[in-house]
Amino acid sequence: MYKMIAIDLDGTLLTDGLTISQDTVTAIQKSMELGIVVTIATGRMYPSAKRFALELGIDAPLITYQGAMIQAATGGEVLRERLVSFEIAEQLIRIAADKNMHLQVYQDDVLYSAVETAEVMAYSKEVKVPYTIEPDLLKLAQKGFTKLLFINETDGLDLLQNELQALFGEEAWVEKSKSHYLEVTNPEANKGSALLFLAQQLGIDRSEIIGIGDNHNDSELVKSAGFGIAMGNAVAELKELADYTSFSNNEEGVLHAINKYILEPRAALVNSES
Repeated sequence: MYKMIAIDLDGTLLTDGLTISQDTVTAIQKSMELGIVVTIATGRMYPSAKRFALELGIDAPLITYQGAMIQAATGGEVLRERLVSFEIAEQLIRIAADKNMHLQVYQDDVLYSAVETAEVMAYSKEVKVPYTIEPDLLKLAQKGFTKLLFINETDGLDLLQNELQALFGEEAWVEKSKSHYLEVTNPEANKGSALLFLAQQLGIDRSEIIGIGDNHNDSELVKSAGFGIAMGNAVAELKELADYTSFSNNEEGVLHAINKYILEPRAALVNSES
């Protein structure tokens, strides 16, 4: 029997309208009542993820910023944090300026942009977090960033991803979270490594974990879990990695997965014992 479920937010738990169906909420809460650890594993900021955790009643630590931070859902203790070094951040800031690409950075749960752009305004509106304008991002970089995010057209980010991966190698984690989002984190900061760290802290074996996602940045989550599930709307590469493909995020794919692999097997076990 599985003991832990780690669920991505955008494109997975959330519909395209950024909502969670009531039936999915109920299934998650029933799973927790059975003793299953349910957590969120997202690229979003902690404050944004916390809002959904509170809606669901999740009290397990949350995996945020692509795995760069693991923090208690109720706030307070940070279990793990991996920052992007000044040396890497400095190069990224200069590359963004040279290519005239939007770059936003995250530090101490604050979203920063050097200038107010359409990209940062749209992002802030979508995830419901404020942003701060700081023209001197290099000054902030000396303290280290939780992550850096490029927002641009798909083709431009594909080229940039190849360029950054060649430039940094194993010194940074460079991955897309959406077709127009390219994220850079510490090399130890991905959803898979964060998931295994959290599971170890909770005394849960890898084989007892379900990981559910939809995009490229969920590849390590799906691979690291004992049972990896791709959403019906997932990118093809993730479906190839996954053990099972569920319905889409707009068809309650998470609800289907929880029913199939958590609630129905538990109900069958109870009935057999009785």
